[in-house]
Amino acid sequence: MANACELSNRDCVPCRGGVPALATDAVSRLAQQLGGGWQVVNDHHLLKEFRFKNFRDALGFTNRIGEISEQQGHHPDLQLAWGRVVVTLYTHKVNGLTESDFILAAKFDQAVG
Repeated sequence: MANACELSNRDCVPCRGGVPALATDAVSRLAQQLGGGWQVVNDHHLLKEFRFKNFRDALGFTNRIGEISEQQGHHPDLQLAWGRVVVTLYTHKVNGLTESDFILAAKFDQAVG
C-alpha cells in the first residue's frame, strides 16, 4: 500500500473533464494514505485546517502551497486568516475528487514548516 510520502512524490494529472469523480472505495483507499487532519466531505472534497502561531507563518504556508499548486497545474480553494489556513481540494471539472486531489494534499502536508 502506498503512503502519503509516495503520494507526494507523484505529479498531478491535468483533468480535461469528461471523466467521473472517484468512487467511494477509491476515495477511502486514498484517504487512508494521507497524513492526519484531512477530512473527506461527502466523497466530494478534501478539507483540512492548518494551524500556525501567527499570520506571517500562515501567509508563508499559503505562498508555498500556491507555488506547489502552480507547478502541479492543480489549484485548491484557500481561506487565510490569522494563524490558520483552510484548504479545500476537489477537481472542479468533474465536481468531485480525483487522484490528483490526494497527491496535492500530500504535497501540502510536506510543505508545513
